[in-house]
Order: sequence, then structure tokens, then C-alpha cells
Amino acid sequence: MAKLTLRTDYNNINSLLPHHKTHQSLAFKTCFRNPTTHLNLSLLPLKHRFKFKFSCSIKEKEREDVVDTSERLVKQLSNTKVSNGSSEILGTFGFNWKNLPQRYKMVGTTSLAFVICNMDKVNLSIAIIPMSHQFGWNSSVAGLVQSSFFWGYALSQLPGGWLAKVFGGRVVLQYGVLVWSLATACVPLLAGFMPGLVLSRILVGIGEGVSPSAATDLIARLIPLDERSRAVSFVFGGLSVGSVAGLLLAPPLIQNFGWESVFYLFGLFGVAWFLGFQLVTEEQPLDVATAPRSQSLATEKSDTSMEELGESLKTVPWKAFFQSKAVWAMIYAHFCGSWGHYTCLSWLPTYFSEVLDLNLTEAAWVSVLPPLASIMVTSIAAQVADKLIANGTETTVVRKLCQTIAFLSPAACMTLSSVDLGLPPWEVVTILTGGLALSSFALSGLYCTHQDISPEYASILLGITNTVGAVPGIVGVALTGYLLDSTHSWSIALFAPSIFFYLTGTVVWLTFASSKPQTFLKRD
Repeated sequence: MAKLTLRTDYNNINSLLPHHKTHQSLAFKTCFRNPTTHLNLSLLPLKHRFKFKFSCSIKEKEREDVVDTSERLVKQLSNTKVSNGSSEILGTFGFNWKNLPQRYKMVGTTSLAFVICNMDKVNLSIAIIPMSHQFGWNSSVAGLVQSSFFWGYALSQLPGGWLAKVFGGRVVLQYGVLVWSLATACVPLLAGFMPGLVLSRILVGIGEGVSPSAATDLIARLIPLDERSRAVSFVFGGLSVGSVAGLLLAPPLIQNFGWESVFYLFGLFGVAWFLGFQLVTEEQPLDVATAPRSQSLATEKSDTSMEELGESLKTVPWKAFFQSKAVWAMIYAHFCGSWGHYTCLSWLPTYFSEVLDLNLTEAAWVSVLPPLASIMVTSIAAQVADKLIANGTETTVVRKLCQTIAFLSPAACMTLSSVDLGLPPWEVVTILTGGLALSSFALSGLYCTHQDISPEYASILLGITNTVGAVPGIVGVALTGYLLDSTHSWSIALFAPSIFFYLTGTVVWLTFASSKPQTFLKRD
């Protein structure tokens, strides 16, 4: 009888093994051709190590063969998959980036790009306060600087979609990130020269403006239908994360290293992303087996994209779009919603600082609350809307209900904030946060209607309404600064115009909006 006991360190893989009760063990048994030989291998989970027991009933002369066999089994254990239910322990006992499907890598890196996108969008709303003090800007000039971003953003919406179709979303996205990141890093160098500063912010807007279309094209090419909703949510969810990250990081950076540090550091993030994205895109081919539809879309267009683009542009029923009342309702609703969103995004930190007497850090922390609350509201709104439709409620009714909540809630909260009721600052903050968070119901209202009425032309319709929706960023942000200088009233400058557009947008939406499918036949 020969008895062999092997011990191996348990610390490195303790956390990765399935959790067994103390009396359980994993047993591996094998019988050799020699009937006198029986090997029993028990893997017993002890405190901090494995204990391997080999009990062999053999002749003394066969000892060497059994030892060699047991050594081979131990070596093979590192490459053996141990299963318990749905848990699997791979031989490498770790995360293997190379084995991760390419589409997951692309979705993850694209979401990270959107995080950086909104970090570079909101950084100026914090830095504008010390910049205005340093350069002696009044509110009108500050509004002009902030609105210049939206000039490039508005102009690049439809061209971004065109470029994504011609060159592919991956190419457009990576160079969009590079352009806006380099332009962000140039802001401190050009801050004393107004035309150069405005041009740099326009370039930031152009780079970020092509990104939504590029990401949409990338997802359409790579992600199968049964994974696409999760991919879209994960990618565009990066925008809210970016807003939170930018508003939290900017104040301590400004206070410790100066306002210039925000632009240098955030710009560096984008350049680093660009370099890392090259490695991801060149790492391996697309997943033909796991996403055949996406693969075919990506490859079939490679040689004929220009020809197909020309033909598709000729067949787009542009005239029919603008003869539809439902399309005009979407256009105006997008304009109204963007007015409130962009003006608050740009001016709320200054409002919190000047009116509520909060310091820079406190103002930034307070500005984080609306996007954080919006994340929760968005998930609730989507579930409510889908459940209503699943239960038989007409789609148009659901879209009108959600968009009405998205308009009337912030209008009511802004009205309460603009009236002098003697409320303490934190109550005003709570009211505004609640109103702006509820405006996220628009994602289950307006933003679903493009797909409802025409899946075929949904991306083009979104490009049209998003172009008009960027105009408030140009006009509204600058006008708010001008009205603030003229009236010295935040109620008139910031809240009154937003309330007006929220109310009129509600009327137009309830009157003309529709989610019924439309053919949009081409009219000469």
C-alpha cells in the first residue's frame, strides 16, 4: 500500500472556486487498466490550501508509474474546467481580455468615449466662473463662450451621419474624440484671444457632434439584435456618468492647480483613449460567428458605400418629412426640451454660486444631483412605458403621457424656484433637481417616436430634430447671459424662457404628435 499526499497553496484561487459547505469535496476518480491499481484524487477545501490525497493499492515495483501518472494529473488540473452549477473556473483563474468578444470591447470603449465626451462638455460650465474673474468677462461674454460649443455641435449632426455611413462609425468616432480632445487642451492657450477661444470650442462641438451618429453606426454594424438595447443603454449611459465625473473632478482641480488644469487633464484623457482605441480595433477581426448580421453589414458596405450613399440620398423623402404634422411636433418638442436642458447645464453652477451663495465645490456637487437623479428616473420611466404598451395602451397615448411629464414637471419646479417664497437654498436645489430629473421621461416619449413612426428613416429623422434641438445651445445659452446683464434677474433670464417653451411644447405635442407608422412616400 503506497500513500502519497500533495499540498498546494490555496490563497491565489480561493476566491474563484465555488463556495462549498465544509463537508463537501470535489472528487476525481480514475481506474487504470491494471485491475490492481486504483487511484482516488480528492480535492478537499481546507482553510487556506488544497489537499490532494492519493490512495493506491499497488505493488512496490509499480510505485514509479503511479507517481508519474499523479504528477501528470496535477499538471493537467490547471487546464481543467471545474464546474458547479453555472460557475466555471478556468485554468488561468483570471480575466482574459484577449478572449473577450470584439463587440464587447467596442461597446465598452465607446461608452468610455461618451464619458469623456460629457466631461469635456461640462468642464467649461465650472471653469467659466474663475475664467470670467480673470479676464473680466461679463455674463454676455461668458454666454457667448459657452454657446460657441453648440455652433459646432449643431452643424455636425447630419454631416456626422453621412461620414459614418461612408467611412464607418469606428473611424469617425476615434477621430471625433481626437479632435475634441486636442481642442479642449488648447483652451488655456487661447483663452486670452477670444476668436481663438471660440474656434476651439466650436471644434469641441464638431468632434462631439459626430459621435452620436458614429456610435449608432458602430452598434448597428457590430451588435446583434438581441443585444442591441443593452448596448445602446450602456453606450449612451456614459453621458450621464461623464457629467457626474466632470462636475466632481473639476472643482478640486481648479482650486488646487488652476482652471487650466481641467482642460489639460481632460484633453489628455481623450488622447489616451484615442491611442488605446487603435489597439482595440486592430486586435482581432469582427465576431462572424456571434454577430453574423452585423458582420455582413460591416463588410458588404466596404466597397460600395459611396455609391449606396448617393442612391440613398436621392430616395430619401425629404419633402414628405416636412409635410407631416407629427414630424413638426417632434422638431418643436426637441427644440423646447433642449432649451431647458442646455441653458440649465451651462448656467446652473453659476446660479448656485451667485444666488444660493455656494462656493465652487458646493455648486459643482449640487449640479451633480440632476444627472444622478435622471439615471434613476430613466429606468423607471422606461419600465412604466413598456408595461403600458404591453398591456394594450395605445403607443401614441404613452408617448404623449411621458413627454407631458417631461415638460410640465420642470416647468412647475422652475416656477416655484423663480418665485420668492423665502425658501432656503437646499429646498430650491431639491425642487430644481426633481424637475430636471423628471424631464428624463422624454427618453420614453419624444426619443422613441422617431422609431415608432418610421424605423426605416429613424436615424435621419433624429438627425433633423437633433440639429434643430442644438439651436437652443447656441441661442439660449448666449441669450441667458445677455438677459442676465440686462435685467439682473435669474427668473427672467434663465427660468422664464424655459417655462414658456415647456408649456408651448406641451400644447404642440398633445395636439399634433403621433406614433402611428408613416410611409413617407417620396413626393416630387
